[in-house]
Amino acid sequence: MRLFATFVVLGFRRWSTYRLATVAGAFTNTVFGLIKASITVGAIGAAGGELAGYDAVTGATYAWLVQALVAPVNVFQWSELAYRVRDGDVAVDLARPADPQLMYLAGFLGRAAFQFIPRGAPPLLTGALVTGLALPATPLPYLLGAVSMVLAVAVSFGCWWLVNLVAFWVIEMRGIATLYVVSLSVLSGLIIPVHWFPPWLATLAALTPFPSLLQAPVDVLTARVEGTAALGVLGVQAAWLAGVLLLGRLVFARGTRKLVVQGG
Repeated sequence: MRLFATFVVLGFRRWSTYRLATVAGAFTNTVFGLIKASITVGAIGAAGGELAGYDAVTGATYAWLVQALVAPVNVFQWSELAYRVRDGDVAVDLARPADPQLMYLAGFLGRAAFQFIPRGAPPLLTGALVTGLALPATPLPYLLGAVSMVLAVAVSFGCWWLVNLVAFWVIEMRGIATLYVVSLSVLSGLIIPVHWFPPWLATLAALTPFPSLLQAPVDVLTARVEGTAALGVLGVQAAWLAGVLLLGRLVFARGTRKLVVQGG
């Protein structure tokens, strides 16, 4: 655990050096938050003022929270492992006295811990001023929400880890990464809440880990799900985390055997 915590701290320190990029990212998230909140409120208004349990304020809150979580959860890109596989530097990771998957997971969590405030706070503050935020008045949703956010970050890592492992078998993986981002954007609740999906698409989303990345933590944070329902959401996230990490471990082991064969 001490080694894992050390890598979390190192991940935090590493990403804290990219200050200008963080400021630019916060500005971008805020601008997109304004756009998404406007579209969401407009859609709810066109539906008569309520849509699948969302009114104008709760819909705007959803949009702002999603924008606050985009960077910590890391929706759009993580290709560090793929580059190391392509360049052969992954051999260095294998030689280290630490489990590569856990090492990268710790760094991923450290990155998320740093980006949570500088990338997440500006959209929320803007949302509070522009549209208002419908947030719980009791502490329990925030405590459960914190757990849900950690699980969301970890599940995101597990998914990106699997995407990166494709580099063991293909030279160019940008197309696969793009397909992954498109699928995630649709099925995670990034564009619209999963609760707005038609039944067939909601069923398809539930068969993937993607709702656990954004829809789940927002539902818990806003107390849309409470009590045993909230614990059920956390349980689903934990199950997906165990599944993607285990699958990632198996695929990584298979890939490293292939790398040894290729290296003679």
